[in-house]
Amino acid sequence: GCAGSFDDRAKKITKAFVKLLNKANIDFAVLGAEESCTGDPAKRAGNEFLFQMQAVTNIEVLNAYEIKKIVTTCPHCFNTLKNEYPSLGGTYDVVHHTQFLKGLLQDSRLTVEGGNFKGKRITFHDPCYLGRANNVYEAPRELIKKLDAELVEMKSCKSRGLCCGAGGAQMFKDAEPGDKEVNIERTEQALETQPEIIAAGCPFCNTMMTDGVKNKEKEGEIKVMDVAELIANAQDL
Repeated sequence: GCAGSFDDRAKKITKAFVKLLNKANIDFAVLGAEESCTGDPAKRAGNEFLFQMQAVTNIEVLNAYEIKKIVTTCPHCFNTLKNEYPSLGGTYDVVHHTQFLKGLLQDSRLTVEGGNFKGKRITFHDPCYLGRANNVYEAPRELIKKLDAELVEMKSCKSRGLCCGAGGAQMFKDAEPGDKEVNIERTEQALETQPEIIAAGCPFCNTMMTDGVKNKEKEGEIKVMDVAELIANAQDL
């Protein structure tokens, strides 16, 4: 995805996930320069023409390589590839990285011990396109529990989770008039759980929650980490 390829913070998530894939001896490849944006931001912003141009270009590349399975660290890419591409000729087995990591644990290709996170209070923020759009709630939580951490839920979680504020292409536009930024409201909900770590499963959510923690001047006390980073860190990778 774009974030995992170009955003400096999200690159760390990509690297953590790749370390886990290598640890599990997974044979994988990336498209590199042949990969372009899935078109999610364009579609959510209302530019259907641009979305279809981007989607068709990607589908041509993926089909040329006879790709069958795609793993992504971004719920926006996950949702778009899984639910929007089939009608345009791109049908693939698409999984989110937390689902894939859960599968590796179930198959004993990867083991997880608490290590650095044993007993830590961790709250998980549900990405909209992972949770409500695709009903993936338990995979990331099961991974966090494998760390022997204390999973503490926000008052608005799972199907009632609140958006981080980046969805619907809002990540790329100026804020609209209002009393409070959405990411600040969500950060306040997270802080109510008194977490040591806010876990995320989306690079956009990671950015918005990190900004929220900085706004509250809590960055010295609370970390915002992707689930893949938690697992890799626990493995000392």
